[in-house]
Amino acid sequence: MPVELTLRRAAEEVERGDLASVLRARQRLVGLVTSFPDRLDLRDRLADVYRVLGDAAQAGRWSYLSEVRDEAEVAAFERAYRTPLARLESLNWVSGEAGAATRTARERLVALQSASGAQLRAELAVADDRDSSWGANALVLLGLVIVLLCFVVGAVTLVMWVYRWFTG
Repeated sequence: MPVELTLRRAAEEVERGDLASVLRARQRLVGLVTSFPDRLDLRDRLADVYRVLGDAAQAGRWSYLSEVRDEAEVAAFERAYRTPLARLESLNWVSGEAGAATRTARERLVALQSASGAQLRAELAVADDRDSSWGANALVLLGLVIVLLCFVVGAVTLVMWVYRWFTG
């Protein structure tokens, strides 16, 4: 079905106002955004449907790159997707900032990508810190080897003492 026809049907379903129609409209628009992920107008329409449904987090998600957006919805989106990387992934944006039709969308994508990069670097630093504990692991291994060696020496000594005691 052509995009414009799908948009018209979705608008008619939202106008009906009953839950089943609004949910059908949402499905239509999700399909369009999936097929055309870089079209901001489709994202705005999907955000409108989520507003009708009362889902502020999803409305904030789909209007995140818009020129005009409700900051309470954006805050709800940021609470639902707590990290910059989770937010960036949830936007399902495929063509980077170069594919954004507006300066605002480009700036928001660049800021989110930058924050995601900082998050990844911080996570890698933590992983590097965990990896750098090899020295502590080596000390634990050395301690285990010494304990095992003491056990073996003690066991051999005991066996020799018992042997000498019986053989006399």
